[in-house]
Amino acid sequence: MNMLPRVFLRSYSSIPLIKKKIAIVGGGPAGFYAAQYIAKNLSNCEIDILEKLPVPFGLVRFGVAPDHPEVKNVINTFTKTAENPSVRFLGNIALGQDVSLKELREQYHAVLLTYGADQDHRLNIPNEDQENVISARKFVAWYNGLPGAENLQPKLTGDTVTIIGQGNVAIDVARILLSPVDLLKNTDITEYSLEALSTSNIKRVQLVGRRGPLQAAFTIKELREMLKLPNVTTVWRREDFEGVEDLVASLQRPRKRLTELMLTSLKAQNFTDTQERQFLPIFLRSPETISYNSLDVVVNKMAGDKAVKTKDMENLPADLILRSIGYRSTCADSEIPFNEKAGKVFNHNGRVLVNGDSEVIDRGLYTAGWLGTGPTGVILTTMNTAFGVGKHIVDDFNGNLIKCDQNKPGLDIKKLRAVTWDKWERIDKAEIEAGAGKGKPREKIVSINTMLEVAGV
Repeated sequence: MNMLPRVFLRSYSSIPLIKKKIAIVGGGPAGFYAAQYIAKNLSNCEIDILEKLPVPFGLVRFGVAPDHPEVKNVINTFTKTAENPSVRFLGNIALGQDVSLKELREQYHAVLLTYGADQDHRLNIPNEDQENVISARKFVAWYNGLPGAENLQPKLTGDTVTIIGQGNVAIDVARILLSPVDLLKNTDITEYSLEALSTSNIKRVQLVGRRGPLQAAFTIKELREMLKLPNVTTVWRREDFEGVEDLVASLQRPRKRLTELMLTSLKAQNFTDTQERQFLPIFLRSPETISYNSLDVVVNKMAGDKAVKTKDMENLPADLILRSIGYRSTCADSEIPFNEKAGKVFNHNGRVLVNGDSEVIDRGLYTAGWLGTGPTGVILTTMNTAFGVGKHIVDDFNGNLIKCDQNKPGLDIKKLRAVTWDKWERIDKAEIEAGAGKGKPREKIVSINTMLEVAGV
């Protein structure tokens, strides 16, 4: 009489559970943070992180300034995620080249696109394609060792660099250009860029923004670093700050603190004690035309928060011009509903929309990070949005909104030169050993072929 329940339970327990297979395309902060959340909160799942480069960490490795090692501490968290038994890292696999989105949709129950923003916005002004005009994104990639960027050879023979844009990327670049080489030589900056900077003739870096001090996009931390940089004088234009002090009391706290720091620095300005190197923030100027070694800008005035052009012009010296007006994503696969105008995937809070601007959600397809939001915020912002999209994925699985009635095979890597986590560790070890002899945390390998050789794939 008691046999029936036992037989029933035994046959029921023999039914295999379906593994929830998820592909995350992009091994940067958004991809790792999303994987972290999903692995912790979704039972019986397997997550593959696909990255087009042989190495992980995206902008943490290739975007964070070398003199900001504390920001890279998040790599420790990402490493724990990669070592989770539910997670598999697969480097050297590019969406649209090695595998298509259609194939991933067939091989996984859900696909999360987080491959970031690898291009930049253009100024669309005359002579923008001159050889002395490059993007700040490429310059950052050059000193951070992004494969292919080692061939950039920026022109550092003149004495003045003009950066168009006033965000944190722009101020990071200004700091690297003006920093004494001794402050950089013990970082993970690439050896070739360190050598180029050691022979640089750059004495002045101008940071040009179209709006005023109250709209400056850099943060107080980055400005404070610039103000403390050895042997560098920050030179403000007093006319840019007319009426600003009267508005300080009405500002919200972060903006108030930043503005007060600028005003304090302005008041302490002493032109009789100017150092050899200068940092020059220039407000209320929009680029109009680029010449061989100068930049013509139009003078603006503020109307509320909007910059309005006047008829006045100014010519700024510019031996090298760096464009720093924002990153943008590209469409890696024709199956992605991609908003070319905005440079991001059509989505609603991370759930990809079927027909672009329609409200129909493509169940099982998601996006996070700058690919979904546009290039906004810092790593903490990316973490919060990635956790949010990760929660959507968990909720959609648990609510049976993602079709999960059969096992999926996942990506078969036998025919691909995939760099698994243990093989990345070989690259990591080689870089650390190469850097140790130079007093650096690592010496990055910049050749993909060399990376693959070291990884043994």
